[in-house]
Amino acid sequence: MKLINWWPPILGTGINLKKVSKDMTTFVVIMKLRWYNRNLVGIHYGGSLYSMCDPWYMFILMANLGKEYVVLDKAAAIRYKKQGRGTLKCVFNISKNRIAEIREEIEGIGKKDYTFTCEVMDEEGEVVTEVDKVVYVRKKGFDFDALEKEKEGGEVKTSE
Repeated sequence: MKLINWWPPILGTGINLKKVSKDMTTFVVIMKLRWYNRNLVGIHYGGSLYSMCDPWYMFILMANLGKEYVVLDKAAAIRYKKQGRGTLKCVFNISKNRIAEIREEIEGIGKKDYTFTCEVMDEEGEVVTEVDKVVYVRKKGFDFDALEKEKEGGEVKTSE
C-alpha cells in the first residue's frame, strides 16, 4: 500500500502515507509544508489539504468489504479552521464494527452514501481543516427490482 506514495497526485503534493494498520482500518497520512505545496501567503495550499484527505476512507472500505462491493468517493466538503503551517497529520479510521454495520445495511438495501469526517491537525494538535467525505457503497449483483416489489408489498422470489 505504501507504493501509493509514488502515485503522481500524492507525490506531487508532498502527501506521505506513513502507516497502515494490519487490518486496513486505519491510515495515517502526513504532509510537510514545501515550496511546491504552499500558496501565495506561505501556508498549505487548500487543494493539497483536500488531496491529503481524498482516497483513504474509500480505500479502507474497499479493503474490508471486498470485491463484491463497488466503493467510490462521491462528494466532499472542506472547512478551513486555521492556517496550516509545518507538518500536518490526519488519521483515517473506520472501526471493524462500523464496517460490519455497513456490510449488513448494504446487504438489505443494496446501496447507500456514507459520510466520514476527518480532521487535519498541525504539530501542536490543533485542527487546521475538517473534511467530510461522502463514500458511495453498492453491492454488486443486488436485486433492486425485488427490493422495490418488497417495498410495494408484492411477492418477492428468493433464491434458496
